[in-house]
Parts: sequence; structure tokens; C-alpha cells
Amino acid sequence: MAEKKIILIVDDDYELSDGIRAVLENQGHKVLQARDGQQGKQLIYNQRPDLVILDMMMPRMGGYPVLEHFKGKTDAPPIIMITANEGSRHKAYAEYLGVVDYIRKPFAMERLLEAIDRGLHGTEKPPEAEKPKD
Repeated sequence: MAEKKIILIVDDDYELSDGIRAVLENQGHKVLQARDGQQGKQLIYNQRPDLVILDMMMPRMGGYPVLEHFKGKTDAPPIIMITANEGSRHKAYAEYLGVVDYIRKPFAMERLLEAIDRGLHGTEKPPEAEKPKD
């Protein structure tokens, strides 16, 4: 079995967060949970997770201040942002801040698991298929 990794889920949606946790624990990972960005930042410093799944919109502190805080820090874990937001500017900003992937809700669990695998192993996201030109 692969080495057990610590994955932090920072999301105020209990149902989604608990579902992701169950899948990841079933795969042998240790999963931590935080309900807002402040709690997430504390857990990142105290527990040193191997990967973070971060929601964009949460009470107290959302995902962007967390990303801004860790941008450029060499000891920052890989971060996957999940969001219900459709804005392309939000995606571009998250990518500028260094996310491994930006996933819009609702998403297939396989999509998230692929992003987690890439984040844990440091592999690049495959290029998105180009749209056919008219």
C-alpha cells in the first residue's frame, strides 16, 4: 500500500467535506478538517498536511486569503481549490496564487481524486483539450 498522506479539507459544507473525507480515508489517507480559512491556516502550520483541499467561499475567512498567505512560501503544501463560483477571473487568480487545480462544484469524485494524485506526486495537470476553431 502507498504511503499514508495527510490531507486537509477546508470547507464549511459538512456534507461535502464528510463525503470527501470518507473516500480519502477509505484509500488509506489521514484526513483533517477545518470549517473556515482561519482554522485551515492553523492546521496547515500545526499538522503540516501533504495536500489541502480548499473551498473559496467560507465564513470568517475564505480560500483566497489562505492562498495569498501561502503564495511563494517554500514549505506551503499543494492546494486544490474547490468552488461553486463560475467566474473565470476567480480561476485565473487562484492559478496565479499557485493552486494545483481549480475544480468547480458540483464535481465528479474521480475528478477530485485525479487532482489529489497529481498534487501529492507533483505531476502537471494535463493540458485541457483545445476547443475546435470555427
